[in-house]
Formats: sequence, structure tokens, C-alpha cells
Amino acid sequence: MFRTKQGRRRGPALALLAAASLVLALGGCSVDTVTPGQARGEAGSDGGGAATDGRAASPGRAAAPVDCAKAKCIALTFDAGPGKDTPHLLDVLKEKQVPATFFLLGSKHVERYPQVVKRIADEGHEVANHTWSHRILTDLDADEVRDELSRTQEAIAKITGRKPTLMRPPQGRTDGTVSDVSRELGLSQVLWSITAKDYSTEDTALIRRRVLEQAHGDGIILLHDIYDGTVPAVPGIIDELKRRGYTFVTVPQLLAPGKAEPGVVYRPEKEDD
Repeated sequence: MFRTKQGRRRGPALALLAAASLVLALGGCSVDTVTPGQARGEAGSDGGGAATDGRAASPGRAAAPVDCAKAKCIALTFDAGPGKDTPHLLDVLKEKQVPATFFLLGSKHVERYPQVVKRIADEGHEVANHTWSHRILTDLDADEVRDELSRTQEAIAKITGRKPTLMRPPQGRTDGTVSDVSRELGLSQVLWSITAKDYSTEDTALIRRRVLEQAHGDGIILLHDIYDGTVPAVPGIIDELKRRGYTFVTVPQLLAPGKAEPGVVYRPEKEDD
């Protein structure tokens, strides 16, 4: 079984976190995963973690404190953009004061829409890496994985001035090689627990219903801002989840006061609300 390792010395709290982590079988290899609650618990047991990482930065406004150990938090994430509908999505998020995490593709997306990438960052959303060309990383050797991730790192940094610290492997497929390269590049891996499978339908009502049926505290929602039915579903998803008492946060805010560790795989465990 593959277990996440750090090149530097890990403290006792991190060892406890790893011991408590879930095991996820992906890419033909068992990879330990860590839940948001475990990340927060590890930070608490280590006596560290300031509230700054848990400040929910609503787009266009100053950050407000949020404690996801107490609040019913949920993270809205978008893969494989930006695309033609991303500016409208950003308008929706700004209007509803909801932060999100965008896992961006390099080829034909970041390179095609640099001003949209800049806007995502400027409006307080988390900018993350979804590889350069969406190749399945578990099918590649270490050099190819490195190329897929590092090219997108550099392209985003050129636009925003900052390299991402989070990445999402295409199809959620990861293994020891992917984790080792991610650690080398300073990237944590983020999976999900709620998906509308919006790549398979343009039915906005169905996308909305699938998300709402699966929603849970500490959840991470996976959507794609490149499909026609997805962005129109977002306002209804936000409104209903707010009505149910959810607080929207970015992935780093969901983990706070813990911080995402490079190479580690983060994945929520669904719980009944």
C-alpha cells in the first residue's frame, strides 16, 4: 500500500493524521487520503493554525472569519476551465458572495483566457492546477507527470504572480508516482465527494438536483464550468444550500486551521446531515 511521505521531518500530529486517514484505491494502487476534519484536527492537536487560513474571502469583500469545525461548510469547485461561460459564473459568484476553487487546465484554457484567470484570482477565488492537457497521470512516468503539472504551474504564475498549491488529477486518478511529483512541486491533491456528472448531461435541473441530493457538511462539490448545462445550475445550487444553512468556502478554508500538505491526497468522507 502506498502511503504519503514527506521529505522533511513530520511532527507527531502529522503522524496521527496519517494514521487516521482513509485508504482510497486509485490507479491500481492504494493511496491514503485525509478528510477536511482530520486536517483541522491535526492542526489543533499540533497547537498551531491561525484563523487567517479559515477566513472566508467572499468575492469583492473583506474576509470574514469562519470555523468549519463549527459551521456547516461546503466547497464549490470547478474543473477544466476557464471557458466561455466562466465570466458569467464569476458574475454569479460575485453577486451571491460565494468563493470557489478553480482547477484550471493549461492547454486551450489558461493560455486562451488569461484575463479570466486573472479575474478569478483578483476576485478572491482559489486558483488551482488540473494539469496541462488532461492526460491520465497514472498512465504516465514521473517526467511526464512533472511536465503536465509544471507547465500549468508556470502558466498560472505568469498571469497571477503565484503558483498554485492545490491540484486535482484528471478523473481523480493518482498513485505513488503522482504523489511524489506533486510533493516535489509543492502541490496537494484534492478529490471530491459530490458530483453531478455534468460531463454526461446538459440538463440544468438534473445537475442541480444531483448536487443537492448529495450535499453534506465538509463536502467538496465537483462541477465543470465548460459544459453548457452547468453554469445555469449554479445559482439554484447556491440558493438552496444557503437555505439549508451551508457556508461556502474555498478548499484551503475548508481545511483551516490546517494547511494542505504537498503530495497528500485530500478527500471528504460523506456523512449524513
